Amino acid sequence: MKNGTITRRCRCTDPATGKDYGASCPKLKSRRHGVWSVFQELDPAQDGRRRRFRRGGFESSSKAQEELDKVRALMAIPEEDDAWGRTQISDLIESCLKEKEPLPDYDETRRRFQTGQTLNSKTTVAEWLDTWLAGRKRLRRGGAARYECDIRVHLKPHLGHLRLDKLRVHHVNTMFDAINERNIEIQEQNAQRRAVRDELKATPWKGAENRARRKWLQAQLDAMPPFRRVTGLNTQPHIRDTLRAALNVAIAQQVMPAFNPAAHVELLPGTKPKALIWTDERIAHWQETGEKPSPVMVWTPEQTGQFLDFVAEDRLYPLWRLIAFRGTRRGEACGVRWVDHSAAAQSLAIATQLVQDGWEIHEGAPKTDSGIRLIALDDETHQVLLRHKAGQEQEREAWGDGWHDTGRIFTQEDGSLLHPGKVSDLFERLVAAAGLPPIRLHDLRHVSATLMLAAGVDIKVVSETLGHSDTRITRDIYQAVLDDLARDAAEKVVQLVPRARKPLTVVKDTEAAAPSRRPTMTPPRKAKGVSAEERSA
Repeated sequence: MKNGTITRRCRCTDPATGKDYGASCPKLKSRRHGVWSVFQELDPAQDGRRRRFRRGGFESSSKAQEELDKVRALMAIPEEDDAWGRTQISDLIESCLKEKEPLPDYDETRRRFQTGQTLNSKTTVAEWLDTWLAGRKRLRRGGAARYECDIRVHLKPHLGHLRLDKLRVHHVNTMFDAINERNIEIQEQNAQRRAVRDELKATPWKGAENRARRKWLQAQLDAMPPFRRVTGLNTQPHIRDTLRAALNVAIAQQVMPAFNPAAHVELLPGTKPKALIWTDERIAHWQETGEKPSPVMVWTPEQTGQFLDFVAEDRLYPLWRLIAFRGTRRGEACGVRWVDHSAAAQSLAIATQLVQDGWEIHEGAPKTDSGIRLIALDDETHQVLLRHKAGQEQEREAWGDGWHDTGRIFTQEDGSLLHPGKVSDLFERLVAAAGLPPIRLHDLRHVSATLMLAAGVDIKVVSETLGHSDTRITRDIYQAVLDDLARDAAEKVVQLVPRARKPLTVVKDTEAAAPSRRPTMTPPRKAKGVSAEERSA
């Protein structure tokens, strides 16, 4: 490495020629006159181009010497025979010179160089998130899509411009504050659009005044933003977890300091919807208001039986029955294969599923490792599957060369794959046609869990049948159902004790108002929809 130099010059001009004196200025005899500059030869660029580090404007020789020492210390980080490393360091110094930025910290640059990291410490959060996501090769397609959505919709717009090593907790807090403020704005705009839409629907067509009113309302509706979904409190933890996972990798690779800002962000608590049973009171409330008591609703055994009777002649009856009694997920039921069915053991292996990505579908592994499981089949379900197989063979013969041999148990009439989204749509139409309170197709899986719990099946067996990784997940989802079962168990305990006296009856309001009657008590009423005998069946 060649020795660098420091020089001093000024901007004084020769009155006779009008040119700068440069280094020959007579005033340079005074050490306070002029400014000091640094010159250091760098390693040639990859294309052989000669490079020099020149920087001036230093007030004293000591400050100029300090800058020169920094340059020489950086250039001394690689070994003498490490040509590539010396080129990288020279690239870094040259970039600082072009951007008119201070030289990088020696210790940080040395650490990055020795660990094989990029020497540019100005990596932004957006750049790192792209790098991190591209390196997640083992993600399932659904998981990758969820990460990509979090990054594209939330993390990049709010944090992408920040330097990765400068990211702090308050930056992440500011992002979630902005998300919550945006939620309020979206809710207000949705309410305004809903009010205009309802008024438009209620305005009749007849009459010039009404037509003019409808035209004005339609113009208002067209000018409004479309209905949008808010980023709920249950979604925000996933956004934080995406950022935390990406930053953990950055810390492990020593791309940023060993502090993860996302791990120290506190979010507003969200609420997970609880599974509730469609009791008579809840059905009446739904019929009156059109509102479901919970996003997750579960049929009673009677309602489940009514649905299965209604769809008994439906081509996909075995699929509805499988989900209702064995609790398979939608994608698992659509993707199950005949090779997974054991006629001898009356069992069905859940080893694959059809995953919906947008509107495209593809085959993938079950949602979790615990989702790969073997479920037992009752005699009737087993016989239903055998009859379905015989019917599928008839369809194969009818279609001839047009048959798609996918090997799936449940297919379209030509043997092609079932689309999970279309299966959900068909289920909702069948529920409405049956005159039953609405549930989602995924809620039919919850019905299966409720039936097993009501039948007294151990919670661990229920969890394994559903493919949950832990019984705590099962308890969290079905806590409200378990509470109903606990009340039923309390009834059974009381009934075990023989009594000589008849149970007291509860006083009704009209009876309490009559002075001639003595107050009496009646036993607590059982939960409607599920009798004690059916719960113990």
